[in-house]
Amino acid sequence: MNSQSNNSYAAYVGIDWADTKHDICIQAADSEDREFDCIQHKPDKIEEWALATHKRFGGPIAIAVELSKGPIVYALQKYDFLVIFPIHPLTLAKYRQAFRPSGAKDDPTDAEFGLDLLLHHPDRLQPLQPQSVVMRSLMLLVEQRRNLVNDRVRITNSLRYALKQYYPQPLEWFDRSIGSVMFCNFIARWPTLKQVKRARKNTLITFFSDHRMHRSQILETRLTAIKAAQPLTLDEAVINPYSLQALVLVDRLRVILQGIEKFEKEIAEVAKQHEDFVLFESLPGAGPAYASRLLVAFGEQRDRYASAAELQKYAGIAPVIERSGKKNWVHWRYQCPKFLRQTFVEWAAQTINKSYWAGEYYRQQREKGCKYQVAVRALAFKWIRILFRCWQTHAPYDESAYLKALKRRGSPLVNPEIVEG
Repeated sequence: MNSQSNNSYAAYVGIDWADTKHDICIQAADSEDREFDCIQHKPDKIEEWALATHKRFGGPIAIAVELSKGPIVYALQKYDFLVIFPIHPLTLAKYRQAFRPSGAKDDPTDAEFGLDLLLHHPDRLQPLQPQSVVMRSLMLLVEQRRNLVNDRVRITNSLRYALKQYYPQPLEWFDRSIGSVMFCNFIARWPTLKQVKRARKNTLITFFSDHRMHRSQILETRLTAIKAAQPLTLDEAVINPYSLQALVLVDRLRVILQGIEKFEKEIAEVAKQHEDFVLFESLPGAGPAYASRLLVAFGEQRDRYASAAELQKYAGIAPVIERSGKKNWVHWRYQCPKFLRQTFVEWAAQTINKSYWAGEYYRQQREKGCKYQVAVRALAFKWIRILFRCWQTHAPYDESAYLKALKRRGSPLVNPEIVEG
């Protein structure tokens, strides 16, 4: 529900944002006339416009904008007389399409369409209610960390490609350690097979020891493989360019790894400041990263979702059922917050080997013929219902209590002997 009725605002504003300027459409509460304006995206210009608008109309002033976060939103949140109503970009696009079937688009008109939605469909829009500083900080931190992880994947893939052209052996020697600091340092020190084969055995042993790799069997296997390795090519026209590329990539990868470590330390410090963190830190398979992401996924506004089903739909976990005549079909949701869905799905996958019932449920889905992703999404669907209850009641999840509840209901997911044990 909106905190104020549609006729309690002194003026209504639609803003179409851009990197360098923002187009504005404004209408006073007691008038049908609309005015158009454009302001530069500069702190002083935004402040000048906000204060002038407040001086002219008083407050509060309702503002429709096509996003819930970003520079213009952060700038407008400074003023307590402005009430921001985020509009989903797809909603505005569909609204525009209804009046502009040709697909024509211009910024002032988008600002006016935002204003139309605000005036004619106030019950469909919710005012932006900022969460606490801790939660908002954590929200940006976990998203930025994930962006760095994506960068790590891209750089690692590029590094794999470069090494495959002239020096594929390290990809076998390190296997699951590719993308680690040890791997980066190894390639930086010995960027070609010729160089590593010249290294003394004691030098290699010292290198691995310095990187806390003390398992004698793995160490001996690597040393033997290095000694027996045969070059893929002897062509310097191939080796020199790709070895240089590999060196550049490991330098970039090291910076990314350091960045991820810094973000993880900051996330750990910020997350423990929030009282709800205890609800997520002990979840099966959560760990520091997923516990923080799950805390952000639920947030702290417990009246935001009326039920777990609302969250399941919003996150894109609940499937979509479409009907036409006598036919109906099911597909997954194409429009949803991708990072939110990713959080639930990725964490659900971690619980398969950490939670008894989750593992059983996943295996049941696979036995029914479901593909991996479908089975994990189904598991995430069930987890959201459980976590929603924990979140609403402020009660941490208890695996043994849940298993006993499943047993009482006669669930096929539970082996009575396991529960009793």
